[in-house]
Amino acid sequence: MQETRPLTPAGRRIAAAAEELFYARGITAVGVDLIAEHSGVTKRTLYNQFGSKDHLVAVYLAERDRRWRSLVRATVDAAATPAEAVTAPFEALRTWSRTSARGCAFINALAELPDPSHPAHRIAANQKLWLRSLFEELAAAAGCPQPAVLATQLLTLHEGAVATQPLPLDCLPASTDLARRLVRAGAKPGP
Repeated sequence: MQETRPLTPAGRRIAAAAEELFYARGITAVGVDLIAEHSGVTKRTLYNQFGSKDHLVAVYLAERDRRWRSLVRATVDAAATPAEAVTAPFEALRTWSRTSARGCAFINALAELPDPSHPAHRIAANQKLWLRSLFEELAAAAGCPQPAVLATQLLTLHEGAVATQPLPLDCLPASTDLARRLVRAGAKPGP
């Protein structure tokens, strides 16, 4: 991936158009011609700003990842107890889902870009690994036994809710409730 530098106004338009198009239509279905057209720039400008479509996809996912992590951290920080902090990513998902009707951009990217060496694949995979690690850290802080096991269970529930989001099932409330029960069963009581 090429070195990251501040985006010019044209670069910001390109990144915004790419995000909208990649999320709505899929990464592999969107070409640089369409992104250039939607952002009002030439293909040359696009390549001057990002070097390649692969780098632009990585920029798109990195920015979504930055926003997601920021929301999760704020939700964790707002939790009243360590046990509530463990399930805060489920609350963050409730907020996030209001603006992400097509499901998870990271799951979509992993499906579309199966090559682990692709820079965007690495960003998407790291987002999932980060969330599992966060669950483990929060579970340990809440005094849950076997925080690594609980973290995997919580990630599975969380990702199941994410994956079913585009369906009319509304699995998030049930996943959140089950996550809370798992945490309550293992968390040390507060002072």
